[in-house]
Amino acid sequence: MPTRPLKAKVDEILASLADDGAVTSPALTALLVMLLADGPAMFVIDLLEQGLDAPTQEALIAYLRRRGPCARPLFFLTRSNAILDLDAVGADETIILCPANHSLPTCVTPVAGAPGCEAVATCLASPEVRARTEGVIAWRPA
Repeated sequence: MPTRPLKAKVDEILASLADDGAVTSPALTALLVMLLADGPAMFVIDLLEQGLDAPTQEALIAYLRRRGPCARPLFFLTRSNAILDLDAVGADETIILCPANHSLPTCVTPVAGAPGCEAVATCLASPEVRARTEGVIAWRPA
């Protein structure tokens, strides 16, 4: 049985995400195309939230969680508390803290008081705050 064309799959999910409050954008469409196309066994996505507003981020992460534990694995970096809601992390999800001081990465349990949980929480900000600092880099003059 032939699979549905990629465009039809993307359009269906875009419509579903829009019903959940997402705003359709080129960034969201590109992300869905990558996620739904045949490709590698897993993906690594740097700043999953890039180019997406808060309602879109919330709809997207809800969609990704509904895929279930048998879906193709995703590894993504995020600084958004809309994407990484520590209270909503499921049993099939893992948080890896990569400290700014370049210490070894560690797995973090999303429970108040657990080692690294506070550090993860302080790295997260709302999409509105993240938008204000987009493109800002820290550097030390020579």
